[in-house]
Amino acid sequence: MKDVTLTPKPQPKIPIEAEVISPDSFAGKKAEEIAKLPVWKGNNQTTLGEFFKVGGDAPAKPSELRIIITGNASRTKYIGTRMTAGEIVIEGDVDMRVGNEMEGGRIVVRGNAGSFAGMAMRGGELVIRGNAGEYLGSAYRGDWRGMQGGTITVEGNVGNEAGTWMRGGIITIKGNSGAFTGTHLQSGTIIIEGTPGPRLGAQMEGGTIVALGKVEELLPGFAYKEPVPEVKVGERLLKGPFLRFSGDLSEKGKGQLLLLIEKNSHFFK
Repeated sequence: MKDVTLTPKPQPKIPIEAEVISPDSFAGKKAEEIAKLPVWKGNNQTTLGEFFKVGGDAPAKPSELRIIITGNASRTKYIGTRMTAGEIVIEGDVDMRVGNEMEGGRIVVRGNAGSFAGMAMRGGELVIRGNAGEYLGSAYRGDWRGMQGGTITVEGNVGNEAGTWMRGGIITIKGNSGAFTGTHLQSGTIIIEGTPGPRLGAQMEGGTIVALGKVEELLPGFAYKEPVPEVKVGERLLKGPFLRFSGDLSEKGKGQLLLLIEKNSHFFK
């Protein structure tokens, strides 16, 4: 792959909206052309070059391009929006909506990510080495179409309502999750390796949530079914045994919660 580097200039107090930071937008352009791509700061349109120094020319095919942001982009939103191929590596923090409506390719955030990461994602891979904010892999406000495909991995903790209205794909949270993880879950799988927050799986209708940490309390809309020795998620085999619950029955849901018995034996009492 060929690299194009973006070196952040001092980040503004008002966040910038930079959907153009994507292999699809950069493909076939020289560095000076990339610097002239439009971004928004508040209600004013300006250029990418005002906030980033661009190094390198982009190849013709997005799949052959890797964009490397060489520092803090904590005031830059919408990086990787609707990208279909290639790779983006962010070597620091990033603001809201990274990987928004992503369809393919790979994004790696080596710091923390703001809220709405991977919103309405359809494919590709999003990896966040630090923590993520609220609504990871969720739907737009007022919509019912959250993440539909691809994979999201967060190595730290996440905020509230991860996977809201999720309809496909896999979310792996290696740390703790906030409240209402998997709310309105339709399909797909969420794995929580740390401690899940309260109201786990509220109003879920389908899909699977696997909790490897201790769940303090289950909502009354979940019914115990049976023990499960192991569960396969993608290429990953998770060893149990697990307690399998079905719900949320308040929505006539047929989703399943799988709780690792080792950490959740209190549900036998």
